[in-house]
Amino acid sequence: MNDFTTVRRVEEPRQELSSHDRILEAARGLFSVDGYESTTTSAIARKAGTSESQLIKHFGSKEGLLEAIFGGVWGRLGPAMEQAVEQAGSGVAKLLVIAELMIRAAERDEKLATLLFLEGRRIRRHGSIILLTGGFLQLVELIDRVLLGMQEAGELKPGLHLQAVRSVLIGSLEGMLRDQLLARRVGYPATFTAADLRTSFQAVVGCFLAAA
Repeated sequence: MNDFTTVRRVEEPRQELSSHDRILEAARGLFSVDGYESTTTSAIARKAGTSESQLIKHFGSKEGLLEAIFGGVWGRLGPAMEQAVEQAGSGVAKLLVIAELMIRAAERDEKLATLLFLEGRRIRRHGSIILLTGGFLQLVELIDRVLLGMQEAGELKPGLHLQAVRSVLIGSLEGMLRDQLLARRVGYPATFTAADLRTSFQAVVGCFLAAA
């Protein structure tokens, strides 16, 4: 008999979420369903079982709340990507493992995918783009490091601007994930599978590689 089956499970008392975390969870749900612009701070506070003053205390504004959500997402993804890149072999393998982690994150959590790919790129008031959090910029810096290493190793075609290559890679991956999301939500014509997405991204990467 497996020893683990003989161990009596002791149920831990369920910890209540703090008002900070309840606000985050409520905002994630409402933003993903109703959209950022249509969601009011009063609706978030009501769903979280707290007051608007608590929302302002913790996040400053609705815009600050969305930024905190994105910051938490990239804060979790960033270390995983760094570790995966360190363990990958070639430059191509490093790029593909970064993409794989983003794809899996989107597959696991559709609310997260909705926020990242439908809300994240919109320009907000004051002209700021909320998605440009520290965590996302770390992802940009990670991809830039990988591409620089590939360029120095002669793995990339000559004459390429690495920032342009990075923009194509991020843009193509985000675009495919966004289209899949729209296909599920509103019937957008994007019936390609997750396997098709991975194959297409690998083909995009291949366009920049030097001839063998």
